[in-house]
Amino acid sequence: MNFALNEDQTAIQDMALTFAKERIAPSASEWDEKSHFPVDVIRETAALGMATIYVPADKGGSGLSRLDGALIFEALSYGCPAIASYISIHNMVAWMVSKYGTSEQNAAWMPKLASMEWLSSYCLTEPGAGSDAAALTTTARRDGGDYLLNGTKQFISGAGAADFYFIFARTGADGPGGISAFVVMKDTPGLSFGALERKMGWNAQPTRQVIMDNVRVPAANLVGGKEGVGFRFAMSGLDGGRINIGACSLGAAWNAFDKARGYLFERKAFGKVLADFQVLQFKIADMATDLDAARLMIYRAADALDRADPQASKYSAMGKKYATDLGFEICNEALQIHGGYGYLKDYGLEKLVRDLRVHQILEGTNEIMRVVISRKVLSGNNA
Repeated sequence: MNFALNEDQTAIQDMALTFAKERIAPSASEWDEKSHFPVDVIRETAALGMATIYVPADKGGSGLSRLDGALIFEALSYGCPAIASYISIHNMVAWMVSKYGTSEQNAAWMPKLASMEWLSSYCLTEPGAGSDAAALTTTARRDGGDYLLNGTKQFISGAGAADFYFIFARTGADGPGGISAFVVMKDTPGLSFGALERKMGWNAQPTRQVIMDNVRVPAANLVGGKEGVGFRFAMSGLDGGRINIGACSLGAAWNAFDKARGYLFERKAFGKVLADFQVLQFKIADMATDLDAARLMIYRAADALDRADPQASKYSAMGKKYATDLGFEICNEALQIHGGYGYLKDYGLEKLVRDLRVHQILEGTNEIMRVVISRKVLSGNNA
């Protein structure tokens, strides 16, 4: 068992980190303050193969692994977790199209997803159906050769700016077996968006409701060409999504750690640099240990998903819970080390704290992660 990155993985991480430092980090605070969604910069990542990271090459993707993806999202998040998280959502949509779409759907949609000519949004959550996704009430009723979609999706990243909406709707009875998946384009009549949500963090990407009022969608946009399998699609994407959001927490914590370490050598108190005080030495030691432990958890989960390990769902839930909890704590500790300066926007730490708070909620709250883990452990299926 080798814990070191190989040459290709190191090159992939370095490429993403260079992009994050040169194209994302310098403007991250401004984007946050102005609630600006930098579509032009996001689209630059497509030329680097970051729009379809783990879509197979024969379907127009980069053909990389889930571990490669975790390395990329960790590095991008060093620049801005809000931007990196949106790119991870786009990748999840592209992967679902590649895995579950028909050959005709892949041929029609994948080139524009891969180039990011089309940015995408993933539309599962509803005002009354968050953690209980199987209770969604958006409907899709057959009408001749089309479907009519009605309902509202909540907390949708990229809504209003994205072009391609991967929407889950009920075509059958209550419960998971009645859910199907559809693709709806932005300019479809009857599709509209709620007001921009005013959020604690993630201000560099828009979050809005996606509202459907008799949205007519051709049957050709029923993903996979089959009704009743949408919930399975949604659940299959969660393991990867949890790994990705954990990786985004790692990147932000990595940035915060670097800021804190540098500050210990810059600032003096009582005639000594802060790095000479044992209490701060211990803090930095704990932060470094926690960051490395969380990183190993995420990398193991990504490797398990690549190998189709039966325990991949458990490892993904463990990694997501651990990395998002510790990532937030590391950022908060880095702010504390900076004292009053950490509370100022100029240092970028308060933004990282605000951005990472939502990571403990989305892709399944960390309470839901405990449910997933405990079910695996208590069932005895814990090999």
